[in-house]
Amino acid sequence: MIVLRREIGDVLRTIRQHQGRTLREVSSAARVSLGYLSEVERGQKEASSELLASICTALNIPMSFVLRKVSDRIAVAEGVHVPDTVPEELVSSLREELAGVA
Repeated sequence: MIVLRREIGDVLRTIRQHQGRTLREVSSAARVSLGYLSEVERGQKEASSELLASICTALNIPMSFVLRKVSDRIAVAEGVHVPDTVPEELVSSLREELAGVA
């Protein structure tokens, strides 16, 4: 059974370790307790969207990158084929939407 919090935790831990950073460094930068971040990484706690954004900021990565990695992992587990790229018409549409907001 796929558990979203475990997939998110695995991706966050992999990114942190790839950067050569400690839990202490990231927890301090994200302003979350070391123990709580550890539980998030182990999939024992569900990260709120605000906490996830804070952790991503501390790791200097876009939240969309984390969510894409999680989505890709789940797709593989489900045996679903996901295209490697976002269709250009969707990208153009999103750019126009964002330009209207600014």
